[in-house]
Amino acid sequence: MKKLLIILIIANLPLLLLKLGFPGSASAQQITLTYANFPPATTFPCVQMERWAREVEKRTNNKVKVQTFPGGTLLGARNMFEGVIAGTADIGNFAMSYHPGRFPVTEAIDLPIGFTSARAASMALLELIEKYNPKEFEQVKVVTAFTCPPADFMTKTPVRSLKDIKGMELRASGTGAEVLKRLGAVPVGMPQSEAPEAIQKGVVKGNVSSMEILKDFNFAAYLPYATEANLFVVSFAVVMNMKKWNSLPEDVKKVIDDLKKEQAEWTATYVDNHVKEALKWSKEQYNHQLFKLPPEDIEEIRRLTRPMIDDYIKKVTAQGLPGRQIIEDVYKLKEKYERIYK
Repeated sequence: MKKLLIILIIANLPLLLLKLGFPGSASAQQITLTYANFPPATTFPCVQMERWAREVEKRTNNKVKVQTFPGGTLLGARNMFEGVIAGTADIGNFAMSYHPGRFPVTEAIDLPIGFTSARAASMALLELIEKYNPKEFEQVKVVTAFTCPPADFMTKTPVRSLKDIKGMELRASGTGAEVLKRLGAVPVGMPQSEAPEAIQKGVVKGNVSSMEILKDFNFAAYLPYATEANLFVVSFAVVMNMKKWNSLPEDVKKVIDDLKKEQAEWTATYVDNHVKEALKWSKEQYNHQLFKLPPEDIEEIRRLTRPMIDDYIKKVTAQGLPGRQIIEDVYKLKEKYERIYK
């Protein structure tokens, strides 16, 4: 009888361990999440990815391990969203502007609203998503969202007023191309990675983007002038495969949900500060010069680009969305968060 009892205990040991949650049991096995990103590892979307990975691992006591893939090594910029839906990566970071028309609610943030910081724009974006719970994200779990800092002019010759960009060929992408066209410049669409060669060859006379790239891509070496204009921002979302999300234990889900707003604010604060660092570095390394457009030119930008916002309202209203209300909310959120982060 003793031998039979010992045999039964040994045979059922894995089940006993599983129920008790001892190390080595199935419930204690580490969860691995793959996280894909498309820009180089040194850029702010990847810096925030590594920070998020560390925080999740720490806050789950290493129950979760996050494997990160920067620089398009797992999924590229344009197939990131579909790749996450398909499960090629568990998590992915992507820019909504790479998918024109697919994200009608959140693309409102990318319009020429005039945000003055990534912090204000990022928190507005996140609150907009939380309010509308838009259908555009129904196939994924939104982990967090944020924007780059406002786009400005970085040029080979000084831009002290709007008249200085008339007829100037400037690299742009997404919403930026239409903004430049309405301001009288000549937008030239190309990836950021191709811009240095195009600038050196004279194909374009400058770049329109957020100014951390002066350091991150060494654009200060080719573009000795920058002009603050707060033209537009580019929105990013971090999303998770829904099947993977549903498979996670509740305690892990809570850690990820609790990080959502914190991560957005951390990322925006980091990149706003990084712009200041990049400008300081550019001045020290290349005697880079920074200008600001006069207030009347800022008002003129808003006047010239207002039709883009009106067109947005018409377009999304025709899709059954409350276009005017979305824009009103964006302006209210802008005012709210710029008061907080002034």
